[in-house]
Amino acid sequence: MKLPIITRLAILDLWHEWILTLCMVLAIAAILTPLLVLLGLKYGTIQTMHERLMEDPVNREIRPTRTLNLTSKWFKQLEQRDDIEFIIPTVLRGSSVIRVSTPKKRQLVDLVPTHQGDPLILNNDGIIPNKNECVLSSAAAEELGVKTGDIIDTEVTRTRNKHKESVQVKLKIVAILNSQADSLAKIYAPFEFVNDVEAYKEGRAVFERNWPGGKVLPPLSYDGLWILLAQDLTSIDEINLTVGTGLTDIKRSYPDEFKQQFFIASPDNYAIYKLSATGNPITVSSINAVKNKLRGKAAIILPFVNNVAITTYNQLKVIGLSLSKSQTDILGLPALPWGKFDINSNFASQSQALLPELDKKFPTLTLTSEVLGGKIKFPVNNQGLSFNKNIIVPIELIGILRTGQDSKIIFDQAQKTFLSAKTNYHGFRLYAKSIDDVPNLYSHFISQDIDVITQIQEIEKLKVLNKGLTRIFWLIAIIGIAGGMAALIASLYASVERKKRDVGVLRLMGLSCLQVFRFPIYQAIIIVILSNMFAITGYIVISSTINIMFIDRVGEKICTLPYTYFLLIFVITIIISIFSSLLAAWKTTAIEPAEAIREE
Repeated sequence: MKLPIITRLAILDLWHEWILTLCMVLAIAAILTPLLVLLGLKYGTIQTMHERLMEDPVNREIRPTRTLNLTSKWFKQLEQRDDIEFIIPTVLRGSSVIRVSTPKKRQLVDLVPTHQGDPLILNNDGIIPNKNECVLSSAAAEELGVKTGDIIDTEVTRTRNKHKESVQVKLKIVAILNSQADSLAKIYAPFEFVNDVEAYKEGRAVFERNWPGGKVLPPLSYDGLWILLAQDLTSIDEINLTVGTGLTDIKRSYPDEFKQQFFIASPDNYAIYKLSATGNPITVSSINAVKNKLRGKAAIILPFVNNVAITTYNQLKVIGLSLSKSQTDILGLPALPWGKFDINSNFASQSQALLPELDKKFPTLTLTSEVLGGKIKFPVNNQGLSFNKNIIVPIELIGILRTGQDSKIIFDQAQKTFLSAKTNYHGFRLYAKSIDDVPNLYSHFISQDIDVITQIQEIEKLKVLNKGLTRIFWLIAIIGIAGGMAALIASLYASVERKKRDVGVLRLMGLSCLQVFRFPIYQAIIIVILSNMFAITGYIVISSTINIMFIDRVGEKICTLPYTYFLLIFVITIIISIFSSLLAAWKTTAIEPAEAIREE
């Protein structure tokens, strides 16, 4: 396919004056080449420093400066952020120290939790330890005189009931970190093991490891209270019930709403009130506070929860009720086997249920509920027939499951009871995905009143350097581009002045005004294309020399540019060349064909 006639003429004219063309090409290339090298040095230097900071996880690490009280829910919310690569709870300093014994030495070492994806381990010659395994810092390995593959004896000690107790665990060393990872003597072990160590030191029993100790029962929590009274409350009484009780809202309710909650009818002529809590659930102390304020009014207080779902094999609804004999008489109900609400009752009395007639053949029934961390199953004993079509259980059981929505609970099959799992943690170890994410995370924690330690100063220094180099580059680039444009404008304009007669002849031969207008534009584009080719060649030679002279690490380049930069520079220079040629192009349109005849 032939090129348009004006394009061919522009090329042939440049070839005819090849010496002038070459001088112009080299002049522009002489401007572009140092700009490319300067841009390559800026990009390569910043990129190298950025990668070196990224390679060391310490620069992406964020740690709190003080002891905190953080829930599992808080950690789960933080794990959803896209700018966090890794986060793990940490334990108190006093709970993390264990005694390590080897054939050569016996000393106290700090225990640090880890799990899959820990960049501090993976980026420092380590592997993530599994059950009964550990990773040592180089300082710990040197002090203990051990190597990879050795077995170390660890001892966890505590004082409980004025008696010293201890348990022993053998751990296999699967890796030793390089000295860059940590300068202190530390043992990195699976999070589950470190968590169990802290629980043991706090006096708890760790049943999975057969470590003896006390058991911690989960507290009861509710979303609010229903109150039934034989007489109406005054407005002062209503306000008083929301002061110092943890309950924030009180409203007069109707029998239909009450029946929808409990599937039982309210007594005739009784006032019904619903007290709710906003935000955090209420505890037993709130219920006691309300009882004290209603003392002498013969009030029936019924705790309730909103979103505890209990699943049975036939999808029956489970209702929580705990009432005394006098209260059931008022409500017109049969007496409940477990009686009135009792905050001190254990699961032996809570694991009871009244089942519909359909289920009377089952001595026990396994129920399932959704709690924090997944589903939990537990048995209830059949205590007879329900007084409606639903399963009736003690409200204390529902209160435990409500607690399980915010705090992790387990059902211990050996002891046949619910237990509080450890859910509150006193710190964390976090690594951002990039050093560029550290400032945002820092601001996030400061807004939550959590003071943290970061390498933000080093990161900010890199940003300041980048901004400074960018300004210097553009200052030099603007001066160079302005000089190049001036030279190109002068050259093209002078070329048109020299070729007035030739342009006039072209007009006489039938070329339009628009065609001759494009003539210097095409020449400018061709010159810039050739200049780019010379400049890129010169850049490749110079940058390769610089990288060979100053290379420190394999794969690092002090002067480098992505290919997209060359394409961008190519487009920018083409646009500049077009603008530079507009004056000369306008000049061609002012040349009349008659000028060629007059010169003849």
